[in-house]
Amino acid sequence: MNSKDLQARFFAIRSNRFFEFFVISVIIFSALVIGAKTYDVSPNILQLIRWLDIGITLFFMVEIVIRFIGDPNKRSFFKDPWNLFDTLIVVVSLVPIDDSEMALVGRLIRIFRVLRMVSIIPELRMLLNSLIKAMPQLGYVILLMFIIFYIYAAAGASLFAHINEDLWGDITISLLTLFRVMTFEDWTDVMYETMEVYPLSWIYYLTFIFLTAFAFLNMVIGIVVNVMESESSREAKEKAEAKAASEPSMSELQNEIKLLRQLIEDKVK
Repeated sequence: MNSKDLQARFFAIRSNRFFEFFVISVIIFSALVIGAKTYDVSPNILQLIRWLDIGITLFFMVEIVIRFIGDPNKRSFFKDPWNLFDTLIVVVSLVPIDDSEMALVGRLIRIFRVLRMVSIIPELRMLLNSLIKAMPQLGYVILLMFIIFYIYAAAGASLFAHINEDLWGDITISLLTLFRVMTFEDWTDVMYETMEVYPLSWIYYLTFIFLTAFAFLNMVIGIVVNVMESESSREAKEKAEAKAASEPSMSELQNEIKLLRQLIEDKVK
């Protein structure tokens, strides 16, 4: 068997839906094994978990090898961030986690193996890519939100510090209190406490909630959705162009038909 046949076979394996589903199942099972380690289990079960962990690591190594051999352009295999991420996770997973200085690192890396789900499922990849591409636009929204937070925290520390030092003692504590208000975590208790001294302080909280929880949050959602739509359209366009490039055009078909007609006419003559 030559290298082209081997590559074709491994490419067929890596493109197989059943193989992809099996890889996803192993990733989910790996997450369950990691979770099982957090419980107080018997030594026998713990030993079984260790063997399962070794088996999962070996499977991921085989899967990476299959993907690499089956890739038509091996030189650019590691230029893909997802391939590089998967390979790094698998390689670092080989670090022994028992009785070594790298034990903590090895355990943490095994936890991150769950993230391989993102590299396997295209929809999750598109979602994460959209979030990353939206970061420059989100950065300005986050900066503006921080400015609003800072202004309200400074005002809250000045107005309400004498009411409750634990909530408004300084600007850093005030920022944490405002985050609690924005996430609606018992924010009414904070508001009613200040309203006993300043009856109109409800204006302070309602305007802050409107600006942060409603206005800015919707802006963030709108930016992410817009980028996701752009990414989806771009991927659909690339797939359509690739399909069109792989299929013969109408002009080529017409030329072939003319050539066949000419050959038939020549034979008849």
